[in-house]
Amino acid sequence: MEAAEDLSRDVGVAPACRALAVSRATLYRGRKVSPEQPVPAARPAPPRALLPEERQLTLDTLHSERFCNMAPAAVHAVLLDEGVYICSPRTMYRILADAGEVKERRNQIRHTNYSKPELLATAPNEVWSWDITKLKGPAKWTYFYLYVILDIFSRYVVGWMIAMREAAALAKRLIAETCEKQGIEEGQLTLHADRGPSMKSKPVEFLLSDLGVEKTHSRPYTSTDNPYSEAQFKTLKYRPEFPARFGSIQDARSFCRAFFHWYNTEHRHSGTGYMTPEMVHYGHAGDVIDARQVVLLEAFAAHPERFVRKTPEPPTLPEAVWINKPEREEESEVVLH
Repeated sequence: MEAAEDLSRDVGVAPACRALAVSRATLYRGRKVSPEQPVPAARPAPPRALLPEERQLTLDTLHSERFCNMAPAAVHAVLLDEGVYICSPRTMYRILADAGEVKERRNQIRHTNYSKPELLATAPNEVWSWDITKLKGPAKWTYFYLYVILDIFSRYVVGWMIAMREAAALAKRLIAETCEKQGIEEGQLTLHADRGPSMKSKPVEFLLSDLGVEKTHSRPYTSTDNPYSEAQFKTLKYRPEFPARFGSIQDARSFCRAFFHWYNTEHRHSGTGYMTPEMVHYGHAGDVIDARQVVLLEAFAAHPERFVRKTPEPPTLPEAVWINKPEREEESEVVLH
């Protein structure tokens, strides 16, 4: 407190408190208390307060088998009907509160406190995100199920499948085949998903354990914990040629085969410096950026007056991609003069 007080005279209260991790309220409260100030005497008990033996009698009555499951107001009413008065219901509540016994006595649902997933990828095949979405079939209430595995760094769809149902066995097969195709080694990959039944199934869990792949899950009802899969599904369903319904599962597979080829090899993604997922996933991003820079420098040399602020540069590839990037407070710099 003394250090915060001394520093506040030089740089101000707010910067001093931030630098020393001291609440401003604590600093102001300390100013009001003087070491020479005498400790106030204990408040005397009011004359109408219950005696200690009366408080214990009230507590014993509330603890009795007859009244242990009743509210103080109901206990008070029953005792009045029997011609007995101990104290008011409010006093009963105060006595129970002092004993730490005011709480919900029925069994309550305990919701798990799920932690927010924080995943970092600095290269392809470090973090994959996967999800399942429904595609409408030829008739009402009929659906086909599209499974998609996406690399969050490159946005490359490393694996996909369309099936007639959602099943853990199908998900297990797709994950195993995709890991083999991408040459995933033990301890290399983290696989992220929401909390769907297939994602949390034991077959998928055992497979990932055998492959040495770490798994993480989104928090319930939190779509922003799996943003890359959600965005990819939106890109799929907002395509102009995306049909209202698919006539058959063969139609759905034919459409998705063409779509994912376009998505991986032609779609320019804003999150990857407007390069295709294939360029980033297979390490061609550096060559693409260099080639774009050559074109821009030639344009600058031809007409430098058209570039007012600086020499043009192509968009760069992000060095890191996060799911829920941690929010770290910037350390405040205090300069003493």
